[in-house]
This record gives sequence, C-alpha cells and structure tokens, in this order.
Amino acid sequence: MRQRMLEGGGDAFLDYELVEYVLGLAIPRKDTKPLAKRLMAEFGSFSALLAASPVELKRVEGLTDNAAAALKFIEATALRALRTAAIDRPVLSGWQALTDYLHASMAHRMTEEFRVIFLNNRNVMIRDEAMGTGTVNAAPVYPREIVKRALELGASGLVLVHNHPSGDPSPSRDDIQMTKAIVEAGKPLGLTVHDHVVIGKSGHASFRALGLL
Repeated sequence: MRQRMLEGGGDAFLDYELVEYVLGLAIPRKDTKPLAKRLMAEFGSFSALLAASPVELKRVEGLTDNAAAALKFIEATALRALRTAAIDRPVLSGWQALTDYLHASMAHRMTEEFRVIFLNNRNVMIRDEAMGTGTVNAAPVYPREIVKRALELGASGLVLVHNHPSGDPSPSRDDIQMTKAIVEAGKPLGLTVHDHVVIGKSGHASFRALGLL
C-alpha cells in the first residue's frame, strides 16, 4: 500500500483502504482491513468517520485509543489545510474555500453548533469562534454576546454559521428570527452581518442567496 501511494497517489485507493493504512500504523502487526470496513459501514462515509468523536469511534469493537487518535489527527490535518485556504484573504471573494472548511468541520456533527466568523474592515477573517452549542435541533445564541465579542476583537463584519444535524440546511423560522435579532443588535454600532450560512450533510444554504438578508 505504501508503494501504491508513492507511485499513484491517493486516487489509487478506495476510502476503506485509506482507513486501513492509517489503522495499520496505529495497530501494527494486525490485519486492519476488517476493522476499516466495519468503521466505514458504521459511519457511512469517510468524512463522517473522521468527524466522529473519540467516544463514538471507540464504540466500534477493535478500535484502540491509538487508532482513534490517529483518525482524529487525520481530521485535524485536513481541517487545518482547509482553514488555511480560507484565511488571509477577503472571505467574500474566497467564498468556496470558506464553505469547504465549514462543511468539513460542521456537516457531520451530531449536535447543533453556532459559530461566528469575525471580519475586519477588509473582510478578512479575524477569528472563527463557537458562540453556542446545544442539542440535536437547537443551540443557544445571544445577540448581545456576539456584538460584545465583535467589539472586543475590533471586527466590522460577521458571517454567522450553524449546522443542522438533520442534514437539511433549509433555514427554519427560528433561524430567520434569530438572524434578524443579531442584525438589529449590530446595526447601531456599524457591525454588518454579511451572511448566515446553514450547513447540512447535503450542502449549505446562504441567507443572502435566498434573499433572507
């Protein structure tokens, strides 16, 4: 497998084979193909497997702490590369890089998370922070806390982001009302909400593209 990777690159492998090789590094002297196939069957896709928590991973029989850590290191490396591609340039002109990063980091979460991307006056990312985590269908969000944090960071713009664990990125009525509350809270201070992006397994929805912002 090592020689195939060196000669043909990752495209020469099936998803379970990539997992098999990583597991082989963490669990030496053992055939890891059956475990790799069990993991893929359990989580359904390569991206969902990498996004699974250590607790979820270790529910699969045969997965050691070393192997779970190896998979989380792979996820961290991938997210770091995607995040690097999304920063240090205006977010609004690098929208695809941003949504790729957000989808990879949030689409397969089992609970809802609300994040805020704080932008400077050139629309370059200052900070990407989780501002609320919750249940399978809700995360508490406090507009005043978001505005307060924006002022602390010297931000002039925001991109709001949250995920729908159901997989459907369509905005709910609560999503729309909450977005309006954040827009109104930031308006007197010159804080612009550029978009609210809802992430689902099947893709994402943009409030601006939908005419909701």
